Amino acid sequence: MTGSPFLNAIIFTALGLAAFGIAASVAAKMAAFDIRKQIVEERNVAAAVLAGAVALAIAWIVAATMH
Repeated sequence: MTGSPFLNAIIFTALGLAAFGIAASVAAKMAAFDIRKQIVEERNVAAAVLAGAVALAIAWIVAATMH
């Protein structure tokens, strides 16, 4: 993209974080329940594992796309 590897890393990091944030918010809105309430207030371990798995999947997809 640019001649500077450091600047390229900064740009792709920002793009990756933005893509992850957008995808994570879309996934949270698509859930049939309030993920934050289930994890924090009701201490639902299954909801926490699901949220972690979704976050990892989104991160892998974003990383593979940007590679």
